[in-house]
Amino acid sequence: MSPEAITLIVVDDHPVVRDGLRGMFQSDPGFRVLGEASNGVEAVALAAELDPDVVLMDLRMPGGGGVDAIAELTRRGARARVLVLTTYDTDSDTLPAIEAGATGYLLKDAPRDELFTAVRAAAEGRTVLSPAVASRLVSRVRAPGNEPLSTREREVLALVAKGTSNRAIAAELFISEATVKTHLTHIYGKLGVNDRAAAVATAYGRGILG
Repeated sequence: MSPEAITLIVVDDHPVVRDGLRGMFQSDPGFRVLGEASNGVEAVALAAELDPDVVLMDLRMPGGGGVDAIAELTRRGARARVLVLTTYDTDSDTLPAIEAGATGYLLKDAPRDELFTAVRAAAEGRTVLSPAVASRLVSRVRAPGNEPLSTREREVLALVAKGTSNRAIAAELFISEATVKTHLTHIYGKLGVNDRAAAVATAYGRGILG
């Protein structure tokens, strides 16, 4: 096991799913599963106790759903990043989960390599949102604003959608990190969102990103 292994907890109400995810991650020395929870209430308590890098969170669970748990972790200022892992590609909880503070959203049928990549990205605080999921949010996003994104804002947003950090965006576009942050502030304002994940989801939903 690498000393730099990413630590995570698995939250799902199905023991078979938890066992499968635990086995998958334990097979790779880059990850360490610290614990499991069967609902959102347990997840919040476990995250507080174990302080993982990433929480793999199911959304629909008896005894405490994922959205409420994400909101509570955000309220508590938890260090852990939350990566939603669900069966539902049309789940109406998608946008609420992201708005509650989830770093990303994946489907349970995602290939193993994609899941590993997503957890690594989430651990670094990068947005993880598959276009297939994001495109289904069109009915959930807010009505389009009157002000369109500039060409540079679209470039920044496209890089954000790929999980690119502010520093890497700055390097690729030959601008400063401060300028990247300014563009993001303008993008959030125009799209009516508060963070990177919601901006990407809304942009896919409105067809700004294809």
